[in-house]
Amino acid sequence: MTQYAVMIFEGADELPPEVLEAHGALPGRVAELGGKIVAGMALQPAGTATTIRGDLLTDGPFLESKEGLAGVFVLEARDLDHALALAKLTPVVKGGVEVRPLIGFSGAMD
Repeated sequence: MTQYAVMIFEGADELPPEVLEAHGALPGRVAELGGKIVAGMALQPAGTATTIRGDLLTDGPFLESKEGLAGVFVLEARDLDHALALAKLTPVVKGGVEVRPLIGFSGAMD
């Protein structure tokens, strides 16, 4: 199976409880369809970010936007079509998800 990064972009300031519950149920729903979530993390709000550009440090995100990166998970799927079908299950209030194949680097994490 190939691994894909699923990046969640969200524009809502606060997620309703039912959306948080849906995120908790996502690994089970993905498994039912033959995929697997192997890792996942939510991010603190964009205001907690520090951006590095060369020697310059800036508080907050680099770009102002209506949506910010809210979390990411790693998904194992048969192929891109399968990964896209599984990623569509991701609950989002005011945003979307981006799916990218991952490139493995042998020995990089040893």
